[in-house]
Amino acid sequence: MTDKPFLYVVVCAAGVAADVSNLITAAQERDWEVGVIATPTAMNGFFDAAAVETETGRPIRSAWRRPEDPRPFPAPDAVVVAPATFNTVNKWAAGIADTLAVGTLCEASGLGVPIAVLPCVADALAAHPAYQDSVSRLRGMGVRFADPYAGEAERDDERGKSGWERVLDLLRHD
Repeated sequence: MTDKPFLYVVVCAAGVAADVSNLITAAQERDWEVGVIATPTAMNGFFDAAAVETETGRPIRSAWRRPEDPRPFPAPDAVVVAPATFNTVNKWAAGIADTLAVGTLCEASGLGVPIAVLPCVADALAAHPAYQDSVSRLRGMGVRFADPYAGEAERDDERGKSGWERVLDLLRHD
C-alpha cells in the first residue's frame, strides 16, 4: 500500500482500549502504517471497531485466517501491545498461542520484531508472581515495557506525554 513502516497494534480487553484511536493517530503522525489485531474479548465492545477500521483503512483482525486466504497485513516492522492485560502477558510469556493476538506476539518475538508493551494491569494482579515472572521473561526476550497506564492524565511526566505516546517512543532506534 505504501512505503511506510508497518506497525501492528495488538489491543486487549481493558477499559482504556476505548481510547486506542489516540495511539493509532499518534503512530500515523510518526509515519507508521497501522493494522490492528484485537483479542476476541476486546472485540466485544471495549473499543469502537468501526472507527478504528475507518482510521486505519484496514479491517481489524481477531480470528485466524484460512490457509488459502491472503494475508491482510504485511509483515510488521514493529508491534505495540496496548493496552496489555494480565492474561495476554502471561499467555504470551508461556507461549500459549490460543488467539490470533497472542499467536502473533509469539511469532513476532521469535522473529526478533521490535515489540513495545503498554501494560494495563491492576496493582493486585501486577503483584502476582506469575505476572512478575512473565514480564521478566518477556524483557529477557527483548520486549520493551512502558510504565503501566490506566488512562488518567499524567501531569508529572516532564514531556506531558500520554502512555500511548510513551509506548511508541520505545520503538525508536537507539
